[in-house]
Amino acid sequence: MRKNKIGIVGGGLAGLSLAIQAAKRGFEVVLFEKNTYPFHRVCGEYISLESYDFIERLGVPLSAWNLPFIKQLEVTSPKGTHIAEKLPLGGFGLSRYQLDHELAHIAHSVGVQVLEKHTVSKIDYLTDTDSFIISANQQTWEVDCCVGSFGKKSNLDVAWKRPFVQSQETRLNNYIGVKYHLRTDFPKDKIALHNFVDGYCGISAIEDDKYCLCYLTTAQNLKKSGNKLEQMHEQVLFRNPYLKSIFANADFLFPEPVTISQISFEPKTLVENHVLLLGDAAGMITPLCGNGMSMALHASKIAFEWIDKYANGIISRHELETQFTTSWNQLFKRRLWIGRQIQAQFGSEFQTEVLLRTLRPFPFIIKNLIRLTHGQPF
Repeated sequence: MRKNKIGIVGGGLAGLSLAIQAAKRGFEVVLFEKNTYPFHRVCGEYISLESYDFIERLGVPLSAWNLPFIKQLEVTSPKGTHIAEKLPLGGFGLSRYQLDHELAHIAHSVGVQVLEKHTVSKIDYLTDTDSFIISANQQTWEVDCCVGSFGKKSNLDVAWKRPFVQSQETRLNNYIGVKYHLRTDFPKDKIALHNFVDGYCGISAIEDDKYCLCYLTTAQNLKKSGNKLEQMHEQVLFRNPYLKSIFANADFLFPEPVTISQISFEPKTLVENHVLLLGDAAGMITPLCGNGMSMALHASKIAFEWIDKYANGIISRHELETQFTTSWNQLFKRRLWIGRQIQAQFGSEFQTEVLLRTLRPFPFIIKNLIRLTHGQPF
């Protein structure tokens, strides 16, 4: 009998795009999202062009939205030294607020049961029926296949005692992310990465003449500033003259920034208790590589290809998990490793300054690093 009931925990890019693909192929899909669309997420909101055609195939009318196309990269040090280079493939800017909302609308239209304000508390695998029981909001759902795409951190990570959660509890340098939308005078075809001590900040254009400004830093940086963002901006971020100028001259559109804490870039498992994991739940590439959104979308495509084979009895559950893991690692494992190596070269004023001055005469090295953290259109 065909196993065609899928439960998806988390309604971000990976979860929504997987849901749409499955529903279009006749699967019965239920998707759990703890928030209500539309809403903002901490995200750099630059999407590599490798994802453009795939997103349009899902039904998102990107070509009708007059989005900014980003072709230039600028990187600066805390002291203001900068390098600039053309992006080999490039990308476009689009807020998660608009993209996730549109994907949720498409999911509804193709028959996905989208359950907003539903927080999944437990996922049980039943050996005797080879199925899952998903518990949320004091209700349960039984499905044949379960996928976790719940983002950077979740109560399920803790419940499963995933290794990166356990080690993170004893580390002082876990990361926080902070995002603003703003209006400012900045080239729409450029993405800039401005470094500061133990962190970096990206800015690039999105829809409606707005810009996304998102930065990552250590929890220790915030703690040293009395746990006050404004004080940390003054003491840490504004030592980079580019950042000081942006904050001084921009019109900030949020009353308060969107924030997230306890971000980990450590390697993660891809299957937990027979649940396939996608997006940030499977592994995060460092934001300075600018490819997390495309990786989430691409992962949903390869996951569905194997889920479809499993549902039709072509492969076993063990083969589903093994083949998905192999495919994911072939596409993304090296990118994540390279991203961690690149991030390790930044952090101190001296090290960042030396690195940028060393790279500036060799643009081919910069382009090669970008290529190594990105993929091909899919």
